[in-house]
Amino acid sequence: MIKKKKQPLYQTIVDDLKRRIAAGEFERTLPFPSQQELTKMYNTSEITTRRALSELANEGILHRIQKKGTFLKLDENNQIENLQIPSHINKIFFVYHTNHLSIYEGSFYSDFLGGLRKACSVKGIEAQMWDMGDQFQLPDEDNIGLILLPSLPQASEIPMDVLRKWKEEDRKLVTIQYYYPNLQIPYVIVDNLTGGYLATEHLLKLGHTRVAIILTGKSYFEMNQEFTLRLQGYKLALDQHQIEFDIELVSVMEGNEESEEMGYKAFQQLAELPNPPSAIFATSDYKAIGVLKAAKDRGLVVPDDLSVVGYDNILISQFTSPYLTTIKQNSNLLGERAVDMFISGVSRNNMRDEIVPELIIRSSTKARN
Repeated sequence: MIKKKKQPLYQTIVDDLKRRIAAGEFERTLPFPSQQELTKMYNTSEITTRRALSELANEGILHRIQKKGTFLKLDENNQIENLQIPSHINKIFFVYHTNHLSIYEGSFYSDFLGGLRKACSVKGIEAQMWDMGDQFQLPDEDNIGLILLPSLPQASEIPMDVLRKWKEEDRKLVTIQYYYPNLQIPYVIVDNLTGGYLATEHLLKLGHTRVAIILTGKSYFEMNQEFTLRLQGYKLALDQHQIEFDIELVSVMEGNEESEEMGYKAFQQLAELPNPPSAIFATSDYKAIGVLKAAKDRGLVVPDDLSVVGYDNILISQFTSPYLTTIKQNSNLLGERAVDMFISGVSRNNMRDEIVPELIIRSSTKARN
């Protein structure tokens, strides 16, 4: 693999400022941010920001007005005539590790890929998938963006040293659903903490005080970021409603992918508690559908005897009996926002983007009698 030459920091700042100018982030009639302000904004040296400002002035984008400051240089139509936006991205790859492609037929991934395809089409950018294989090999092309989903069912996680290596090579990366603050890789996620909170709060507002949660992982202490954050949202809702957290009401099921069987087995265990729950937050729709079946097999009526909330808003959740209350992730926006990050350029202010999920109330939940 040919290692890319890393461009100077001042040029990175110049390119980012051009994109932000084009996006209208700077008021055209007010002074442009000073050298000192840019130094703080980009957390760099004044030498670097001075060079960046000089480059913008040399290109005719900025000019200095004596005793007033530096301003955007406008033509008679109030336009910045010499502004040319750097276009570094011609193609965006969704990079994945070898696994079964059938996983991408699920609603979360298909919605994400649909959003990615739509956004790339609008921007005139190619979009492709790339299997990096066991050697974690990236495409050796110029002017590409790489979208990573570092942890997938039935696949090994991308090792931290591999991510660090790509970062050092100045690869243009955006992760989705997972993030690594220590590596400063831009990311787009669905706010799983809020999703967990919304699901649990809905049940608490209906008067349920024994609310169980079914999670996916190896144990309570070994879950991925998604389920860990949904658990945090669950606990936050309990705390705000002054209900004590009960570890007995937490069921963690191991599995390579979400399944009805996980929900079925979890509910069988929860139903045997001396004081069983009156409501279940299953952290995926597949687990929730398993709960519906298990409850029916035990002679329980949902929602009269048990309220159930899922997560993901998969298509079948609109057809279950009863119709499943769930959390809609809006995963199509993951692809769209990731593309926007590549196009607009990454600055300290847009290293992260969180998509707010929605509570979809249907007939599987009911106020406690």
